Amino acid sequence: MMMKNFLPGLLATTALGLGLAGCHSSPSENDKADTAAAAPALKEGPWRGELSAQGQKIPFLFEVKTEAGKPVVYLINKGLNGEERLRCDEISAAGDSTTIKLHVFDAALVVRADGADKLKGVWVKYDAKTPYRVPLVARAGEPMALFTEDGTNVNKMTPGYLAQLAKGATYRAVFTDEEGKNYPAIGVLKMEGKGSFHGVLGTFLTTTGDYRYLSGNIVMRNKDFHLLLSTFDGNHAFLFDSPLEGALGKRLKGHFYSGKSGHETFTAVLDPKAKLPDADTLTYLKKGESRLSFKFPSIFEGGVVEPDGPRYKGKVVVVQLLGSWCPNCMDETAFLAPWYEKNKARGVEVIGLGYERSSDYKKASERLRKLRERYNIGYELAVAGVANKDSAAKSLPQLAKVLAFPTTIFLDKKGAVRKIHTGFSGPGTGKYYEEEIAGFNRTVDKLLKE
Repeated sequence: MMMKNFLPGLLATTALGLGLAGCHSSPSENDKADTAAAAPALKEGPWRGELSAQGQKIPFLFEVKTEAGKPVVYLINKGLNGEERLRCDEISAAGDSTTIKLHVFDAALVVRADGADKLKGVWVKYDAKTPYRVPLVARAGEPMALFTEDGTNVNKMTPGYLAQLAKGATYRAVFTDEEGKNYPAIGVLKMEGKGSFHGVLGTFLTTTGDYRYLSGNIVMRNKDFHLLLSTFDGNHAFLFDSPLEGALGKRLKGHFYSGKSGHETFTAVLDPKAKLPDADTLTYLKKGESRLSFKFPSIFEGGVVEPDGPRYKGKVVVVQLLGSWCPNCMDETAFLAPWYEKNKARGVEVIGLGYERSSDYKKASERLRKLRERYNIGYELAVAGVANKDSAAKSLPQLAKVLAFPTTIFLDKKGAVRKIHTGFSGPGTGKYYEEEIAGFNRTVDKLLKE
């Protein structure tokens, strides 16, 4: 997804944002030896963390478990299709500090004990243009609600709105960045649970991807009912804050905060028929072009990846433009890696073209190998360029433009480009994810039959 200043993984032009933060490097033997020392600070069980950025509190949930005698942290994000648990197993201790490297991203939590069942520290993003730190605190225990402000009066809301949220509500939305530029979106919300605190799950989808798993609740703030949603996957920390306007909360008009400094405003109105532009029409070939021609270095030194190679001759080929820093790419890869293993015998191949934060081959290939290992990727990965749309467009000059990571290109058995799909609606989007997968399979099935 390419969303200005917010989703570096989603947006080709961003250097901020949330997303999944990968391990900065592989743990040394000393790190491994010190892992057990991290256990005293990391009490087993559920935790509620809170990041402090832009004068806001961005809460998130995680769980500490002991596996094979060592602590493991799971970042937990709840959404429309259940929850994801992002496993963070590279944990080391030095002095009174514990470092938790975050899944596949180049980021970490560095924490220390701060009294009984409390932690204090920072979220560090190593891959930003200027690496930055965001303060955090965490407390052990299962919170009653993600946002712990006053929720006792929420039951006094218009019953019709609560009933509507319980069924699910779709919004037609517009986001406005700091430069005044607008982009369309769809908001999808659904209430869960009963009682004083009403949990809300949902997401926002745009033309280049989605904001993944969002969860929160409705609270009283300055005598108004506010909808608060957040997520933290290790690389991106998002907060959506909007008062509920109209008799049935028919309008939202709020703020979207991303990471240390990203900020946009948004408006949304209830619209069950809300739609986005066709994702198959946004990226296209230049006039007169019909094929892709490239030759990029493999993530394994000395190798070369090219669509004209013997491995791909006479096969349907799916070309995936991705980055290890990109959460929407992570979602697509989580689907595509096992899909490939189940379908490769049918005469279909996949090529992953990686666009990384660093222009240094050694660093870029290391990040992509980390992604390969985490998701058990069996198809070829190449280092294609750096993580911005201009780099992607120059590396694939047959394309008129590249709008987002991921972008998925379908080649027929003769090597001709038959379809280009911008973005990916991930599992946090509910029915939109199901439609995404169904559309992918229809395209591949059609090309295989030709």
